[in-house]
Amino acid sequence: MTTAHASDHLAILQGPIDWAEFAALHWDRHPVLFKAVRPEPFELREVFAATALAARPPGAYLMPPNAQFAVGRFQQSEPANWFPRAEDGTFDGYRQRLDSELAAFSKERRYALVVHAFHAFHAGQWERERAFLEPLWERTGLPLSGAITTLFHGNYEHTPVGVHKDRFATFMFALEGRKRMRFWRERPWTEPVTTVLDYQPYLTGSFTAEPEPGDLLYWPADYYHVGESVDGGAATSVNIGVPREAHRAVYDVDDLLLGKAPDAMVDPDVGLVRLPAATAPLSVPEQPSDGALPEALEQTLRVFQEYHDPARMRDRVASVSLRNWSASGLCPVPPPEAPRPLDDGTPVRARARVLHQPVTGAVLCAANGNVLRAELTERQVERLLDRLAEGESSPVGDLLVELPPTAREDARHVLETLETFRALTRD
Repeated sequence: MTTAHASDHLAILQGPIDWAEFAALHWDRHPVLFKAVRPEPFELREVFAATALAARPPGAYLMPPNAQFAVGRFQQSEPANWFPRAEDGTFDGYRQRLDSELAAFSKERRYALVVHAFHAFHAGQWERERAFLEPLWERTGLPLSGAITTLFHGNYEHTPVGVHKDRFATFMFALEGRKRMRFWRERPWTEPVTTVLDYQPYLTGSFTAEPEPGDLLYWPADYYHVGESVDGGAATSVNIGVPREAHRAVYDVDDLLLGKAPDAMVDPDVGLVRLPAATAPLSVPEQPSDGALPEALEQTLRVFQEYHDPARMRDRVASVSLRNWSASGLCPVPPPEAPRPLDDGTPVRARARVLHQPVTGAVLCAANGNVLRAELTERQVERLLDRLAEGESSPVGDLLVELPPTAREDARHVLETLETFRALTRD
């Protein structure tokens, strides 16, 4: 990685990325623009296909849970025809259709499309994004609450929320068009507000970066920023947000007890309202007759009563941990594929790492953010996974022959399930 240009505010470096140098010199310090990053973590065709799936409205008058759309400065509350469709084919096709839709709607032609967690709708794209992030995790550690992925597309004058600061360090990959990112090292205003739409009075204290398609722009979580249109044309980019500030323990408790909600990828505060609220008043009787807890606390305890078993909680912790590690912090993950039978003559080989952990009466196996429960001994699971880890193609029967006859069908089911996780493939 060589420096193409550097200023007091922005380092401009030529790809490929030297992750060791980046972590030592730039991570959590200042913005960096990487020119011509290879291999590219995102491909425009796949991004459009995933976006069209992620932005499908669930009903005629319902907004897609993963997407937002603004015309000018106004967020839209009904889906209309604002969102990409598979038949649009490309972002160019989407723009052409949208131009006529907007002409019939208003005089305003500027729009902003934001789609969250769309990586979960394309397995190949998710795998490339995970491979891109893994060298960073090796040096910074895996984030507890995971990274988020967000698409930004449109010809909007500036980011719909205006100047703001996130709790995420951000990698922005430019896919098409021209987009300017404007930064402030510290909050440029003194008013008690978190965002500003009309920020022209504060331009003198800012600096900018203009990534071209194929470039990657990084900025730390403590920088105030806003995205701007350069020439009025539409631009497409993808942001990967890595949580660095204001992590709340409730996120991890919610994940542990209830599982990670897809909505949390759109609104990280969704975990604050997932556990049911007590309906009884939180008050103590003046003269409790039997030493009973107030009803509000009784309701709260009933929510958690199934988690009092230490063995069950250990198993739950193991499952959540394996899922997060095997997903490399990139949740939600693409759903498993449909299962298919594996007969003894089918040759298979590994295509992803499989983690495992013994729990009460079984062994958990995880790959690509999915977890299965194997009714086998730890030694039997290790034999099976060791053979797969050799990387060579082997008939299923050869993998099973080393196991006791009573364990072979359970092991076959493990292989079939790992195939749905995309952890092994047929030759």
